[in-house]
Amino acid sequence: MIAQRIYQARKAAGLTLVELGAKLGVSHTAIQKFEQGRLTPSSSQILALAQACGVRSEYFFRTHTVTLEHPEFRKKARFSNADQEKVLFQTAAHAEQWIKLLNIYPTTPIAPFMIPDDLPQVIQTYDQIEVVAEALRNSWQLGMEEIPDICDTLETHGLIVILIDEDNPSFDCLVANARTNDSVSYPLIAISKQWPADRQRFTLAHELGHLMLTGRLAEGLDEEKACNRFAGAFLAPKPSVIQSLGQQRKGLEWHELYTLKREYGLSMAGWLMRAYQCGVISETARKSLFAQFAKKGWRTKEPGEPLPAEQPKLFEQLVFRALGEYCISESAAAELLGIPLMTFFRQRQLDTAKDAAHQ
Repeated sequence: MIAQRIYQARKAAGLTLVELGAKLGVSHTAIQKFEQGRLTPSSSQILALAQACGVRSEYFFRTHTVTLEHPEFRKKARFSNADQEKVLFQTAAHAEQWIKLLNIYPTTPIAPFMIPDDLPQVIQTYDQIEVVAEALRNSWQLGMEEIPDICDTLETHGLIVILIDEDNPSFDCLVANARTNDSVSYPLIAISKQWPADRQRFTLAHELGHLMLTGRLAEGLDEEKACNRFAGAFLAPKPSVIQSLGQQRKGLEWHELYTLKREYGLSMAGWLMRAYQCGVISETARKSLFAQFAKKGWRTKEPGEPLPAEQPKLFEQLVFRALGEYCISESAAAELLGIPLMTFFRQRQLDTAKDAAHQ
């Protein structure tokens, strides 16, 4: 496994053979032999490989593997094949830790992802997507209010959400099925941690829309457009839009949209579109407001500070739960969280002041 892991770690770090060799003070040929299993690195070289690739040394000895099946990128053309390969290996490494954690429990602590039974078999119009979004909210017992933490919501219902440290603006997300070496499969969405929360949330809801709508759209309906409609309806359902903005309006105030963006985590442009989709404003008003929106330069950057990025919490919560139920040791918990054991001790004792000083 070490040879394969070295290759995966190098790819995830975005390093060439020459670049990694330079960091270790060996030739690129030596790195190639490590990856082919023709040469075994020493203990000191394993530590140097871990530091160079930004992983813990235990990574090279993992036996639980994950295959990303049917990976699909949402990205621009400038996101190269090498960039995609880097994200794939990073995502697989995170998914391995997720699935390793789930397998620690005698009974899985999260339900498998399920599509509600009461969805329409055929969706004839975009307006019907409102019904699908509300049906899912009802199935998940979310009500019609804002969703404070969409990552937690998706993960609780069987979707693995991974934040990737990828600052290339051409990358939006990666969707795949994470299949383990015992043939269990988990749907997975990996998004960039660099984007503000409103963009992350819309992307996650859009990909959820693909899972809900694939195979249900009547001929002539565009799936991407349909998933955008689903994302808006899931984040800001029609009853909430009407309650917030009123049944019918001649126009909207920018400050209204700014406030609602911060309440629901849906962009101002998203709220403007939802007002039109829910019949609050007319087509003429929508065109006029979007023209003003573009003129102000808000299509590129909306006013105010960006919403803080989403921070998935379920993984860490389940690590501490496993520790509390005596399913794992402290060292195993620290390894899952990817932090030194002493840092973990401080976190476990809630000694945040010392931890901050240490960092």
